[in-house]
Amino acid sequence: MLTRNFNPRVMLWTAIIAIVLAFVAKMGAGLQTIPVPVMGGIMILLFGSIAVVGLNTLVKSGEDLTAPRNLTIIALILVFGIGGMHIGGNEFSLQGVSLCAILGIILNAVLPKAVQTEQ
Repeated sequence: MLTRNFNPRVMLWTAIIAIVLAFVAKMGAGLQTIPVPVMGGIMILLFGSIAVVGLNTLVKSGEDLTAPRNLTIIALILVFGIGGMHIGGNEFSLQGVSLCAILGIILNAVLPKAVQTEQ
């Protein structure tokens, strides 16, 4: 992590504050004053960092990223996220991190785990 702060309480309070600030109109108006190229650069850095931290967590946990099941899940999540895939219509749509998270959960539940063979 960029801050090196791994305390779950800090993350919980930060998330709560971010959700509350999302409903403050002046905060949204202030964010809209940031030029689009600058916000694009910030988002590239943010989402790239999230992807790297996630992959680093998988590597540290000892997951085999070359196993067909794991490779499929990771590849589809990255392609859906980077490719800008969105599902839905005008009233409700999933895209970006929300779509990738749901896709990852579904693929993890649906795809069969590798069978361990005795040697």
